[in-house]
Amino acid sequence: MKNLVRFLAIATLVLAAYAADDVVSAVHGTVTKVDSASKTIAVKAKDGTEHTVHYTEKTTVWGADKTAAGAKDSFKGVVSGSEVVVHYTEKAGEKTATEVDKVGKDGLQYVDGTVEKVGADGRSVTVKAADGAEHTFTTASKDVAKGTEKGTKATVYYSEEGGKKVAHFFEKL
Repeated sequence: MKNLVRFLAIATLVLAAYAADDVVSAVHGTVTKVDSASKTIAVKAKDGTEHTVHYTEKTTVWGADKTAAGAKDSFKGVVSGSEVVVHYTEKAGEKTATEVDKVGKDGLQYVDGTVEKVGADGRSVTVKAADGAEHTFTTASKDVAKGTEKGTKATVYYSEEGGKKVAHFFEKL
């Protein structure tokens, strides 16, 4: 019985540590370098810090120019100078991209505003822009709006799919 209790205690600690490693963070900035040899993207954030993030074949990319996907020093169309939001996990100090969202022309659009309403299931959010227009978004996943509540000032990065605005990322202002 003692061995079973010890095993369960250790298993719980291991699972908790593993789950903590899977926290997804994000950085918004401009790509300064894509190194296809080391499979890394360097992103300079608004505050001037540079983040080097590894990518894999499983890393998804939204809004990149598919015709540039095979170009040297590009990753699925993301090239130096691209404005992006990179979602990544960090393990042992190494950042690995899970998703890269290109922002702007042909990429994700964005709107700044104040959150007016969050759906009970977290799958819809209404934001009021400075011009008074209300924008309602469906979220790409239930975690997209996590931590967002009424009154939060945020930038919403979204795509338009099937006539609906789909939020991919909320950046608190």
